[in-house]
Amino acid sequence: MKKLLLLCLVFILSNSFYAQVSTTKKKATKATTEKVAATKASTASVAEKEAKKKATNEKRKATIAAKKEAATKADAEKEAKKKATNEKRKATIAAKKEASAKTTADAAKEAKKQATNEKRKATIAAKKEASPKTAAVATKETKTTTKKAAPKIKETNEKAPKVADRITGEYNGKKVYTGPRGGKYYINKNGNKSYIQE
Repeated sequence: MKKLLLLCLVFILSNSFYAQVSTTKKKATKATTEKVAATKASTASVAEKEAKKKATNEKRKATIAAKKEAATKADAEKEAKKKATNEKRKATIAAKKEASAKTTADAAKEAKKQATNEKRKATIAAKKEASPKTAAVATKETKTTTKKAAPKIKETNEKAPKVADRITGEYNGKKVYTGPRGGKYYINKNGNKSYIQE
């Protein structure tokens, strides 16, 4: 019986010894697993941080590119506006030059006309001095031409006649009508009668 008890005791002790060893092993394995898990978690958080950083950099780059593009577009618009303004200014200057050239040409024509009139007057004066009879005839001719050239015009508010009067001639490119009592008139731009007084 002593042997049996001894054997049981050895058996119990060996079990407890192995139990302690397995518990220690379990603890060591658990600690190692926890370390690995912590390492993985820290690696994941580092990767996550890197991804966030990368995304932020990409966003910043996109924003900078958009700003540069907007600035380039604005500069192009400013340049186009500036060009259009310069073209407009050039066109205005060219128009002014052309107008001043026309004015100069008109002034030259007027001066030439005036010189011709002065020459004609001088010639007439010279002829008058040469022969008094011819001067008297010339004076009569100028009087008759001035009478014919500038007849007096009297405007009325009468509308054009419904019954057509006789057409007897032309005055300033308009038809001259003679009424039943002998009055001569033409129809002005307003559609009214304008009488010609001779």
